[in-house]
Amino acid sequence: WIPFSPRPADVTKTSSASWHPPLPLNDNEVAMTLSAGAAAPDFTLPTDGGGSVTLSALKGQTVILYFYPKDDTTGCTAEACGFRDSEANFKGAKAKVIGISKDSAASHDKFKKKYDLPFTLASDKDRHVCEDYGTWAEKSMYGRKYFGIERTTFLIGKDGVIKRVWNKVKVAGHVAEVLKAAEGV
Repeated sequence: WIPFSPRPADVTKTSSASWHPPLPLNDNEVAMTLSAGAAAPDFTLPTDGGGSVTLSALKGQTVILYFYPKDDTTGCTAEACGFRDSEANFKGAKAKVIGISKDSAASHDKFKKKYDLPFTLASDKDRHVCEDYGTWAEKSMYGRKYFGIERTTFLIGKDGVIKRVWNKVKVAGHVAEVLKAAEGV
């Protein structure tokens, strides 16, 4: 695990990892996403249940890190319930699932309870982790442009290196695809 800072000065030219350093973001700027082979940026975020999660503390485990726009909305609920319904399979693959959105830990508590979600939900209220992972993006709905979290999933290996990235996720079939990839890590 490599500590991460979004400052371009921290990017080393000797690294063979294929990643793109995120840029400092305002609401009208878009970051580039990380790609397979990059070191997963470390973070510590508050979680449901009043806890916290630190990525580097999970070294030695496969991690499924999925970013989603908002608790208790149609697509996000379908995605979360898909991960919930496959939780035993992810445990069999020795993979830990973590969901991240800008919602508060209190919102995560309600969402988790309502849908009986067995995995950790982390709160990135300040969107720093979203920026580090390049998931804060310009979106469009009914012709209106705005910024928010782009539904993205990262498969992080036991060594802290990103093994696979799914950008602009479509919920149908996504969990099964992630599980298949996790079983191969």
